[in-house]
Amino acid sequence: MTITPSRAPSVWRQALWAFALPLCVFGFLYADTAASIVGIWVRSETFSHGFMVLPIVLWLVWRRRHLLAVIPPQPALWAGVLLVLAGFAWLLGELAAVQALSQLAFVAMLMLLVPTLLGRAVAWSIAFPLAFLFFAVPFGEFAVPQLMQWTADFTVMALRASGVPVYREGQQFIIPSGSWSVIEACSGIRYIIASLTAGTLYAYLSYQTTKRRALFILVSLLVPVLANWLRAYMIVMLGHLSSNRLAAGVDHIIYGWVFFGLVIMLMFWIGGRWSEPEPELAQGAASQTPAAALSAQGSMPWMLASIAVVAVLAMPQALRWEIKYAQAGAPEPQMVAPEELSPGWAETPGSAPQWHPAFHNPSAQLTARYGSANRAVNLYVGYYRKQNADRKLVSSDNVLVTTQDPLWAQVSSGSHSLQLANGPLTVRTGELRGSSLPGQSSAERLTVWQYYWVDGTLTSSDTLAKAYTALYSLLGRGDDSAVVIVYAPKGEAGEGEQALDSFMHANTAAISSWLQSIKH
Repeated sequence: MTITPSRAPSVWRQALWAFALPLCVFGFLYADTAASIVGIWVRSETFSHGFMVLPIVLWLVWRRRHLLAVIPPQPALWAGVLLVLAGFAWLLGELAAVQALSQLAFVAMLMLLVPTLLGRAVAWSIAFPLAFLFFAVPFGEFAVPQLMQWTADFTVMALRASGVPVYREGQQFIIPSGSWSVIEACSGIRYIIASLTAGTLYAYLSYQTTKRRALFILVSLLVPVLANWLRAYMIVMLGHLSSNRLAAGVDHIIYGWVFFGLVIMLMFWIGGRWSEPEPELAQGAASQTPAAALSAQGSMPWMLASIAVVAVLAMPQALRWEIKYAQAGAPEPQMVAPEELSPGWAETPGSAPQWHPAFHNPSAQLTARYGSANRAVNLYVGYYRKQNADRKLVSSDNVLVTTQDPLWAQVSSGSHSLQLANGPLTVRTGELRGSSLPGQSSAERLTVWQYYWVDGTLTSSDTLAKAYTALYSLLGRGDDSAVVIVYAPKGEAGEGEQALDSFMHANTAAISSWLQSIKH
């Protein structure tokens, strides 16, 4: 059958009715994921641009309506396979409590409904609007620690190049006129996401060649990074030269946004010099469309395809409900510190450092102190069960010290490899510095080691911890997991590290057995 322009509306009417059913079912089944995305838009200024993404996408599609009208919609089996994979990715995100993965998979499923039910040609003609949907996902905060590190590195380097002496520990540094700290707001993540979103849209509308579009998108990513470094340096220098009368408090946020706005305007102005006019999407596009593009292999069974897609969409949710229902009956874990872990290491009284890890909403937690001979080590365990968006082991909010902590700061981080009896284990390491601690004349320093226990598997990797959690949930073993943190005063000659090394070699297996007993 050949679809002529006069007959295209009839074919499209059937296709859109078939598309509407899976779309409505999708909205119903995955409403929680959609709500989690919107919730982040509401509470986070970093991602408030998400409210504009869907209207922009609809407008971009509407601009191409005359071209779409003469493309024959036709379900595509290959896209259905990708839809199944996206559904599985969503399921893994839910089981591992990786909200970003669930949200990315949600948008991917929404996008893949188009080629699955309407065909490759239709999807290709609106490929950019569909891809632009991913900017609705509040994604990117994982880069904040690295961006903070780069910002601090550049600021300190620039200050020293300007002749200003700097003493630095971690993300905090001191200059003769005062002390400064690089926190999350200084990372530049808001600038980067805003610039990348606007720059990608500008590149699509202003250029026609892939090379120019890719180059401008790359520029829109790099420029705000560099601009944020300069902003941080200028704010510190402005405060330094004005004896902290300027660029203090909210002023440096305002100055930062003004500077960023000027930089972005300059970037768009320069980019406009190489803009390429867009071919007009005239209503007469049908007459310019090759005849081969208007042919189809007969009428498609739209309703059958629609029902098949609904079944595909329902499968991930059905598996999730089954797994979560099996876990729902598990009681809350009960934790009691063992009096002795291994021979020679027994629970001992004593004053622990006035520090507590910033791990949020565990199912159960405890802090204990163990001693052997003249060594003492503090143990913190946060145990997680029935993980979800509000209760999860691995999260960007779960850290040793928050940047807003008034008493403690993390001044270094790294890793350390241990050769244990049951195999090697790499732990995360960190050094914490106390400040203004009541009753102390000098700042206390702690050496801290951290790793994860996931149903008997030990790792210090966030990614592997999430992967093991999802895998064990799929296998019916539940999502029980814990963070294990050991810490001790640093001491003068590395006594803290030596104490932690001795404790870990003697007690890692005992801690794992104890945690396994809590699960059962």
